[in-house]
Parts: sequence; structure tokens; C-alpha cells
Amino acid sequence: MKRITSVLASLAIVAAAATATLGSGPALAQDKGTIGIAMPTKSSARWISDGNSMVKQFEAAGYETDLQYAEDDIPNQLAQIENMIVKGVDVLVIAAIDGTTLSNALQQAADSGIKVIAYDRLIRESPNVDYYATFDNFKVGVQQATSIVKALGLPDASGPFNIELFGGSPDDNNAYFFYNGAMSVLQPLIDEGKLVVRSGQMGMDTVGTLRWDGAVAQARMDNLLSAYYSDARVDAVLSPYDGLSIGILSSLKGVGYGSANQPMPVVSGQDAEVPSVKSILAGEQHSTIFKDTRELARVTVGMVDALLQGGKPEINDTSTYDNGVKVVPSYLLEPVAVDETNWEKVLIDSGYYTIDQIKS
Repeated sequence: MKRITSVLASLAIVAAAATATLGSGPALAQDKGTIGIAMPTKSSARWISDGNSMVKQFEAAGYETDLQYAEDDIPNQLAQIENMIVKGVDVLVIAAIDGTTLSNALQQAADSGIKVIAYDRLIRESPNVDYYATFDNFKVGVQQATSIVKALGLPDASGPFNIELFGGSPDDNNAYFFYNGAMSVLQPLIDEGKLVVRSGQMGMDTVGTLRWDGAVAQARMDNLLSAYYSDARVDAVLSPYDGLSIGILSSLKGVGYGSANQPMPVVSGQDAEVPSVKSILAGEQHSTIFKDTRELARVTVGMVDALLQGGKPEINDTSTYDNGVKVVPSYLLEPVAVDETNWEKVLIDSGYYTIDQIKS
């Protein structure tokens, strides 16, 4: 009887230990730390996708997350970041609204031993930016301009073709890379006279669109059409972002473009947002640039995991992104140009969208 009791007691101890081990699984996973994620706005579908992808992948890797959206309000984002620092997050991942306004908060983070990863938008004028995860933003601009040039039949076509230029938000460092990348392709053709900017409006100080606001882009396109195209056709519009493209297209449609007698100009874009993909299929917007936010989240999670587990984050660029104080070690992902010829392969076959999302 004693032996049976002893065996039963041993089994009970093993079962209890097993139960304790099983019960500690989720707790151990969460013990890896908490990641503060500061995103700029929910007004763009791509930032919602970024946030969701990071939460999903961080939690799968065993981290807790604190995801906050600032709705393009700089003081709001600053307060959110400061609150994360006070709460004691282990790492901050920040997609800044204005990359020049966070220096004091990042100093607080550094003083608290909190590492900072700039996410897709470079944070400027601070030594306390440890890493940067983004896409090859100069290449994005090159791809946008190349899509326009090819659609116009350049450089073989004689032209001249009329083009207007739009830039992104001047407080977003990426906007300059997009614009400069595009102009590396367009400027030689402008100099040659095959492309003509009838308005004469060039340079980010002139063509930038604060906060990437589509309504601002639409109003500017209205003014351009009224002032410079009452007796001429605009053949192409460089747009750096789908949200601007939709506004630009609305302006163009308002004066008769998109009809059989007045085909749409070649309009570029970026982020492969659903309305713009539908617009491409409808023969309005010509192209967009796809940046797989799932991959950007994966790289960011890898950086954080390496930082917190004593490893070395993977980087592939140590020269491009000077934030005014230091060159920030970076990982650059490849963007993909999308138009009516490859949208299904790139966006549907990859599982980024379902066909119902596009065709509904």
C-alpha cells in the first residue's frame, strides 16, 4: 500500500510540475518585454497595416505591445511616446509625424536605457536613434518616375509632354528621397525638353504636400489646371503617394479628363492602397509602388529581438541615412512597382490582399 501511495504521490508531483510548466508558457513568452509602437495616423490604410503586422509579429515572438496612433497630431505623438517611456517599455518603434520634433523625448528614452528604432520615417537631429528600418526610398522615386517615362514612350518619343510634380510632406525625411529619386530620372528629360513643367513649380520647397493630405493635393491640382492648362493638356503627374493620387485624379476628372476625348494623364502613386489599385484597374491611376508592410514588420521585430537578446541587429546600409547628427544604421527593403500588368501576382498571390478586397 505504501508503495502505491508513493507512486501516486510521485505521479502527482510530475503532473503538478507539468501543469506549472504549461501554465508558465504564456507568462514566459510575455517576460521578453514590452514594445512601444508609435504610429502617425489611421487615416492611411498602410499605417493600419503596419501597426497590425507589428503587433501580430511581436506577440508571436513573445513580446507585449503598446500600439498608439497620433492622428497626425505632433503634440499627441510626443505625449504618447513620453507616456510609453514613463511606463517603462523596453524598446520604442517610432514612425514619426515630424522627424525633427522628438529630440527631448528620445533623450529621456536614452537616459532610461530604452533603445529606439525609427520605423520607415527617419527621426532627425537626435543621436538617440539606434536603428532604422525602411524601404529603399530613393528607389521608390526612381520607380515612380520610370513608370511615367515608360508610359509616355520616352525617351524614344519626341514629345514634348507636359508634366506636373507633387512631393510628399516636407516634415517627412522620406519625401525628399522619393522626390530626388524621381528627379534623377525626370530631370535629364526636362533638361532635354522632352518633358515640360508648364507651371515651373519644382523643388520640395514648392511642390511639397504637408501631412500627405489628398485634399491639399486636389486643391493644388485645381489651381494648376486653371492657371496653366486651359489651352493645353497635362500628360503626366508625379504623385508620391496614393492618397495624393486620388485627390489629383478627382481634380482631373472634374475638368473632363478620363473621357474618350480626353484620356487620363499618367499618374503615379505609392503604397498600393485598395482605392488606388481599383483606380488602376479602372484605367485612371497608372501605377503605384508596393511596400510589403509584413516584411518591414518582420525586419523590425528581428532588430528588436536582437537588441533585447544580446545579439546584433541585421543591417544592410551604413551610409545613406544621415539624420543630421549621425548616420543611422539601416535595413532597406525592396519596393515593387505595380500596374495593371502585375497587380494580381504581386498583391493577390502574395496574400497581401484577397481578390474580394479589390473586386468588391
